[in-house]
Amino acid sequence: MSRHVSLPAEDKPYEHHIDHNHEELSAIGTRTTENEKGSTRYASSEIGSTFHAENKKAERKLLLKLDLAILPFAVLLYLSAYLDRGNLANARLQGLQKEVLDNEDRNYSIALAMFFVTYIVFSVPGTLLARQFLPSRSIACGAMIWSIAATCQAATYNKAGLFVCRLFVGVGEAMFGQAMALHLSFWYTKTDLAKRVGLFISAGALAGAFGGLISYGVTSIKNSAIPQWRILFLIEGCPSVLLAICTFLFMPSRPETSRYLNEQERTLCLTRLNAESNVESSTGIDWGGVRRCLLDWKTYVISLSYSCMNLGLGSVGGFLPTIIKGFGYSNAKAQLFTVPPYAVALVFMLLLTSFSDYKQSRGIPVAIVFILGLVGWAVLLAVPASHISQAQFSGRYFACILVVVAGYTNIPLIISWQAGNTGNQSQRAASLGMLNSVGQCLSLLAAFLFPSKEGPQYRKGASVNIAFQALGLVFVLAMTAWYRYENKRRDRVEGGRPPKGSHLNVAEQYDLAPGFRYVP
Repeated sequence: MSRHVSLPAEDKPYEHHIDHNHEELSAIGTRTTENEKGSTRYASSEIGSTFHAENKKAERKLLLKLDLAILPFAVLLYLSAYLDRGNLANARLQGLQKEVLDNEDRNYSIALAMFFVTYIVFSVPGTLLARQFLPSRSIACGAMIWSIAATCQAATYNKAGLFVCRLFVGVGEAMFGQAMALHLSFWYTKTDLAKRVGLFISAGALAGAFGGLISYGVTSIKNSAIPQWRILFLIEGCPSVLLAICTFLFMPSRPETSRYLNEQERTLCLTRLNAESNVESSTGIDWGGVRRCLLDWKTYVISLSYSCMNLGLGSVGGFLPTIIKGFGYSNAKAQLFTVPPYAVALVFMLLLTSFSDYKQSRGIPVAIVFILGLVGWAVLLAVPASHISQAQFSGRYFACILVVVAGYTNIPLIISWQAGNTGNQSQRAASLGMLNSVGQCLSLLAAFLFPSKEGPQYRKGASVNIAFQALGLVFVLAMTAWYRYENKRRDRVEGGRPPKGSHLNVAEQYDLAPGFRYVP
């Protein structure tokens, strides 16, 4: 059974007192209560100021140490996952469809869809495994599964073999994607989470850029004994196997037990997490939290908005090289021109997630990104794709940048939104898993939206994306409005918000616990 960890009194940031004889403050992180407001002695205390400054310095040092230990694994794993997931689009231009898929668009679409079938089915169980066992172990096992399957794609000689490989790539990534976001939430507070999730999700955009460059390089290989697309699968798949082994051996798992932290750092880390009632003393699944997730209507609305975003992401991941080739470029040059949109998406994502953390607002930034996606797909629909002028080319290429930005930037924002609005770790694990189980359903649709016969304009693909970007915008505006309303209602009913760091009964009441407030 999960429970709140009680730290020694001197380590708790939310229990404090004033000794009127000595006028001394208690532990670091003390918050002024109603009785202390207006006390000039409290506000001007040199001891309090020193504690505050030293605590901030220690927190910055701790965060840097965590970033150096955890984020490189997160970024490299996500980079690897997206390279292995998305290289089918690049391999298509290098002869995969002609040699293995009978040169039929339908078979290519089925190959894309096979990944999402297992990714959807295993997302909730795969994420819960990171709660039941040590995250480093479950994530590493997932990485090993997808990396072996992705490498084996190079050995396929018919469509059935490729379909099976894509199914296993989906199984492995289902054990990683949302599980890594859950793992980060074990270490970081809500005010730190979105930018860290953004950093590791940014590897997806980086993978798009790298994938284009790698594919361009592979295309330049001439007179090879094996086809270029097989070389591409080997180059991008083999290093992932080594990464999975390193993850199993070296990635820190949980702050309560990790040998990476000394006792002083562990106490500070747990104190920060305890301030949000985000420490649980043991592994294992609280099935009450899972049930709360599955019966909570908010889980499904946020997941549906994530699905609307994923339609655009699936369209970008599966067909961006094909769309850009429609501008009149060769296969090699189309691969190269996919790089700048991903680079822009990377920078924009990091800036917006940092802003979202600073303001502790998710809904409005997510809505802005949906609007960018709307504009991008509308331009691709409206501006002619054949016999175009320089201005029309610039407009369509700018639209490609916008749809890539919209496809990637909302991933860390919605993940952080869902993670921050759950009561305990089991509810969070199930909710993040549901983001994929519900949220990836439209990715299946994306695989069939861009048949070659409809190019280079692809009116159906652009129109469907416009519709779902608009639907996603409606969902997130409604949810941010509801969260703000509900927070105000709870403030009114409970007589205001509790002091920062107060213990909340999230172990039993989850996000319905008195004192719990949603991130809007």
